[in-house]
Amino acid sequence: MTSLLPARIEAVVIGASAGGVEALTALLPALPAGLRAPVFVVLHLPRERRSLLVDIFAPKCAVPVREAQDKEPIAPGTVYFAPPDYHLLVDAGPQLALSVDEPVHYSRPSIDVLFQSAAELYGAALLGVVLTGGNQDGAAGLVAIRAAGGLAAVQDPADALMPLMPECALAAGPADYVLTLPQLAALLATLATESAR
Repeated sequence: MTSLLPARIEAVVIGASAGGVEALTALLPALPAGLRAPVFVVLHLPRERRSLLVDIFAPKCAVPVREAQDKEPIAPGTVYFAPPDYHLLVDAGPQLALSVDEPVHYSRPSIDVLFQSAAELYGAALLGVVLTGGNQDGAAGLVAIRAAGGLAAVQDPADALMPLMPECALAAGPADYVLTLPQLAALLATLATESAR
């Protein structure tokens, strides 16, 4: 049985690659209306094509869904997707930052880059989630989140379309939660909301 998330969670970062759209379809609609924490998502996408993630997820979600813009102030209870071919970082303000620095693990956006920047900003108030994927992006970022006192959640590799990314995350260090997609969805549904104050 999935336990409740602590009320101290002030932000969530999610990383996925191959199979990620399907995984996010199980998770993002579970986010409760009135959510306080912003949610930042990196999904490995083709660099040369416009992302359709907002078009796909906005109608399914009870919270606002946007593609991240550089220097945009971070709004509570909003899902931000990294745009194709840009690293997404969170910065003091708090605000979003986009970068065209070199790819990490052949990926831009990189899960590690997002997770490491969020760990610096949110520390123990951060939840990091690594989902299905075919490389090791996200493993180092999850280690950074745990080192900052945050919580780490990993999709059960046996439940993932591509188990390599969750396996790499677990090999790099322990996770607070190793869950199937339905269990992860139930966990995210316990995130604190304005009405729960």
